[in-house]
Amino acid sequence: MNYRVSAAACAIAFSLAAGVARADTFVLNYEAPGAVNSTATFSAMGVETFDSLPVGVSNGFTTDFGTNGAITGTYSGPNGVQINAADEFGGAGGAGNYIVGFISDPYTLTLSSNPAKDPSGINYFGYWLSALDPGNIVTFYNNGVEVGQVTPADVAAITSLNPAYYGNPNGGWLHGKNSDEPYVFINFYDTTGTFNQVAFTEGPNYGGGYESDNQTVGFYTNMSGVPEPATWAMMLMGFACLGLAGCRRKRLRLASSLER
Repeated sequence: MNYRVSAAACAIAFSLAAGVARADTFVLNYEAPGAVNSTATFSAMGVETFDSLPVGVSNGFTTDFGTNGAITGTYSGPNGVQINAADEFGGAGGAGNYIVGFISDPYTLTLSSNPAKDPSGINYFGYWLSALDPGNIVTFYNNGVEVGQVTPADVAAITSLNPAYYGNPNGGWLHGKNSDEPYVFINFYDTTGTFNQVAFTEGPNYGGGYESDNQTVGFYTNMSGVPEPATWAMMLMGFACLGLAGCRRKRLRLASSLER
């Protein structure tokens, strides 16, 4: 991802985003610096690490997140789905793989849950967000209806409070890379409804990608977050931001080995 977002230049608007037909109330919070997994508790949950998938572009794939059928997710995109090996831009722990979307290659995660496992529906999504840029937008849907959207400014408004979130936290040659960009595990809790689709897009005015890893889904029972959710969690009903700021750096869309 290609830009730093300045918290001082952002304002969170607690109102419906344009085009939202139904708005759920989301709590957005984050884990401690360097954490790559959620510490929330769940009645059922699972994690997709992308490590068992081949590096490159595929037509998409389906996973149960290790939940033994409680939750199923299908990743798809108009031009396929891209998996990269760990590098300075992504890869929790500095190893394995991560998923990435681009301006022309957004992707969507479509979810379903087993009513026998938990009839309430999916109300939690989390992931290790790496190298945040102002083009990174995630949108939540329930049966095709948009129920919430989170912009980079929503994330930067909290992570910018702590410089420990900036720069790649992994060891070795990766440590400290991209020191002007946040690396943070983000939790999204839908406190008033459920969702069954999560869309990852990169804004048309930016040249980076949307990198993430350890995508986690579930039915939460208790929220986690640092600091305590009661202190720093933001109640989000749709999302808007004023004043994205940052500096651009050059970056190739794909490594030569992944060109298609």
